[in-house]
Parts: sequence; structure tokens; C-alpha cells
Amino acid sequence: MADQERQDVLLELLNTTPVVGGAVQDLLADPEAAEVWQRAHGGRGTAEERRHLVRARDALQAVVRGSGPASSLSPVIEDVTSRPRLSPAGVSWEIDVPADRRMAVDAVLAWSALQETMPGRLRPCANEECRRFLIDRSKTNKGRWCSMAVCGNRMKARRHYQRTRDATAE
Repeated sequence: MADQERQDVLLELLNTTPVVGGAVQDLLADPEAAEVWQRAHGGRGTAEERRHLVRARDALQAVVRGSGPASSLSPVIEDVTSRPRLSPAGVSWEIDVPADRRMAVDAVLAWSALQETMPGRLRPCANEECRRFLIDRSKTNKGRWCSMAVCGNRMKARRHYQRTRDATAE
């Protein structure tokens, strides 16, 4: 899987707890829906895989929000080893991890790669009522919202309304 794909899967995993109609939803809570999500993202769809994914997701969300230390990810990658593999293209590293833990480990590795190659680009949406995350791939690194169409417009409309109301009150 390419780095961009890993990043996309990481982002989609982080975004499995959106706010819908004012309430937090967990898209991995329902075993059948979770199985579909897992398989769509290259997983096996097992309950054990889901358990590891939820554990990794929750820890990653806390780390990205700044409410948890990076060390909270340690249990996810515990006992994972890597082996070098030589090919005409050079040396690559293969991760040795049980199949049901692979997706969770891949998510932590994708987070780590983002921290190294694009520090500060993975962040929570600036809308405090939103629980989604974004990867800012813009040149200026000024992206603030998970979706300009939803959160961006909503926040701009609120600021406009507040300015208009403040001006009228004066």
C-alpha cells in the first residue's frame, strides 16, 4: 500500500466517530457495519481486528487532539518486528504482525510517517462541535476544517452572524 493510501485509511479511521445530528456516532460499533468498513479498507473483517482498530483509533485520536501522549500508542505496536527485504529497487522493510493487528499497526505507522514527513499537517477540525480530522496537504498549511463545504461554511456563517449582531448592538 502506498503512503498516500495509508494516510487516507488513517484519516478515514480517525473519522469513524463523527457527530451526526448533534450526537457522536461510532461507525465501528456495529459489528456488521464495522466488518464492511474493515474489508473496504483492506482488512479481514474479524471481531478481533475491530477490537485492535478501535483501540488504535481511540489512542490516535487522543494523540492528534493533544489530549494523550504518543506513548499511549505503545500497546498497539508492542511485539511488532520488521525484517529487511532486498530487491532490485533496494531495501524495504516488512512488518511481522498477526493478521488481526495489521490494520491497527498500519494506522500507527501511517501516523508516525505523517509526523516525520508532514509534521503538524494531521489535526482535528477547527470546528469544536466536529470530531473529524484532516490532513492539510496545501502549500500554506492553513487548512482548518475537515470540509470547507460543511464546517468551513458553518464557522464562517457563525462569525458573520456574530459580527452583524455585535454591530447592531452597538
